Amino acid sequence: MSRIDFNRLRFVVVDDNAHMRRIVRALLHGFGAREVHEAEDGAAGLEAFTHNLPDIVITDWAMPIFDGVELAQMIRQPGANANPFVPIIMLTGHSEKKRVMAARDAGVTEFLAKPLSAKALFERIVNVVINPRPFVRTKTYFGPDRRRNTASGYSGPERRRGGQADFIKQQSLFDKAQAI
Repeated sequence: MSRIDFNRLRFVVVDDNAHMRRIVRALLHGFGAREVHEAEDGAAGLEAFTHNLPDIVITDWAMPIFDGVELAQMIRQPGANANPFVPIIMLTGHSEKKRVMAARDAGVTEFLAKPLSAKALFERIVNVVINPRPFVRTKTYFGPDRRRNTASGYSGPERRRGGQADFIKQQSLFDKAQAI
């Protein structure tokens, strides 16, 4: 098994709670990350995303100006910024099913409920680095494939109906983050 060199990855952490930003930054530094940029609200987060071109965005849900879901939607607009494919990890104290589904539908890659653990954050980051999900483009959605189960024979009530979808395979961050 190869090791991930977190030092090669750039992060943007967006949370209105300064204490939570410090915790996430400390965990990322503990994993070996050195380039961690912070923002205190959605607007500053979008600016940090635009200026720092992170490999991974970690954002809170509830923030002033605009929230983490709105931030994800802005990042996911193709042509509006340099990297609409960036993995987005949503941190929140609100983990009800409707919130998880709203985050997923906004283009969030991974969802992580607070209180935060180092192990859970590490696992989410490793997952987005090693196993990038393909992106889907339809008339109404652009973002990571929302399906976790990719069995092609599924015909249940949640089966997608409608128009065509373009699948865009993502290059793994593993090549960039692989320790030699």
